[in-house]
Amino acid sequence: MLCDICGKKGAMKKHMSRSYGSGNNLLVIENVPVIVCPHCGESYLEADTLHEIERIKMHRKNFAKKKPVAVAEFA
Repeated sequence: MLCDICGKKGAMKKHMSRSYGSGNNLLVIENVPVIVCPHCGESYLEADTLHEIERIKMHRKNFAKKKPVAVAEFA
């Protein structure tokens, strides 16, 4: 796969968790496909992934399950 940032071959799709919002409005979306380039170090989301994330955020009550989350502060 070619990197959209540097144009070199070797970019890979990895699945990661992404968080949006904070406090009571925090939403964690798991298994998000993220493109990662080993050459330039950039990571980015494809357009269809961004659209799906926006859809999930708009309809979060239909998709999200409440889970306790441990939070630590960097000191």
